[in-house]
Amino acid sequence: MQIRALMYFDELVRTNSMRQAAENLNVAPTAISRQIENLEYHFGAPLVERSARGVKLTAAGELLAARAGRTLRELDHVQQLIEDLKGLQRGRVNIYANGATVANLLAPALAEFSLKYPKLRFAVTITSARAAIEAVNSAEADIAVTLFAPPMSGTKVRLRSEIAYDLITSPSHPAATRPDIQLKEMADYALALPDQSFGFRQAFDALFEKEGLSLDPVFVTSSLEMLKELVLSNAAVTLLPALTVRREIEAGQLCAIPLAGKTSIRTHVDLCVAPDRQLSFAATKLLDFIERFMRERSNRQTIGKDKTASKE
Repeated sequence: MQIRALMYFDELVRTNSMRQAAENLNVAPTAISRQIENLEYHFGAPLVERSARGVKLTAAGELLAARAGRTLRELDHVQQLIEDLKGLQRGRVNIYANGATVANLLAPALAEFSLKYPKLRFAVTITSARAAIEAVNSAEADIAVTLFAPPMSGTKVRLRSEIAYDLITSPSHPAATRPDIQLKEMADYALALPDQSFGFRQAFDALFEKEGLSLDPVFVTSSLEMLKELVLSNAAVTLLPALTVRREIEAGQLCAIPLAGKTSIRTHVDLCVAPDRQLSFAATKLLDFIERFMRERSNRQTIGKDKTASKE
């Protein structure tokens, strides 16, 4: 069985059209048909059913389609590793991340890294934390950087950086000048919170219940960007890691007030890779760089909090 036959089959599955697949691959439709016949001969089973509406996969075709894409991606990955052995200073890295990690963590890390390695290329896909981890597991991504990730098996956490949630307010809010804030005081504020699909929200609800406090947020949303905008407009306060709004804090647009005493809530940023997949030169270099970047950022935040504590 030839790699070309798999490539043609994968394109046919993607386009659901012999003609479109042929155009995309710059070959004649008969070439597509011939390669499909080769695959059917190899597996001893029909893979597609042809009709005026296009092609429909048989049960055997569905089985092959589910694996052909990953097989081709792995072959591309092997090609990259072979190029590494030749000493070629080029490559491409696929990174998946969820939105909360991008602006203040991943983007500056990639910008700095790209200046050091200008011949490398990067594809960054922004998605949910769960989808980012699944992309690593399916070999669609070399690296995943996630915040608020659910527990999932199959990936290796290269680095886990723990961060605390702070009360995020506008500078004009009465709480903005406080050194810290008690949980019971937050109950009197107009709150904007993530919906209950977020692990943080579940932990926050449990903390409020433990303290015997009622929780009645004014705004509930699945969008972290919406939470930030509501606070910027002074319509509400929210709870987020300061990391996710660092740019606005440094610009004086938002303030982060730590939770007092033992009421802190913590989450983690994960840097993830597949445990059984050798990374290319480019991906390995980037992985090491992001790890150092995250450690340095974590250390700076710790030092900053220690200085603040010593002044009080």
